Amino acid sequence: MRKRIAVILALTFVFVALSFAQAAQVEPSEKAAVSSASSVAGSLKYFAAALAVGIACIAGGIAVGQIGAAAMGAMAENPELSGKALPYAGLAEGICLWGFLVGLLILLR
Repeated sequence: MRKRIAVILALTFVFVALSFAQAAQVEPSEKAAVSSASSVAGSLKYFAAALAVGIACIAGGIAVGQIGAAAMGAMAENPELSGKALPYAGLAEGICLWGFLVGLLILLR
């Protein structure tokens, strides 16, 4: 399991390094290779933004589900606790917002 994670992290590092690499001046015969590399980097940008938003929204949904279940159980025993559980659900939903902002910053780069 650890080997898999290490390989995935290494590949992610390579793809991120390729996406931020700057093109140097090259000979006309090498322009085709540079243009294909920049197109790969451009497509990886969209993949990274989708990954950031997707993981953040899935994590936010799991968090809101857990908090909502616990809040409903607490309110069943003591109805005065309803106002105290609301900020925690808002914090969990904020995870999705941060994921969207990271995705937007990736696309604007």
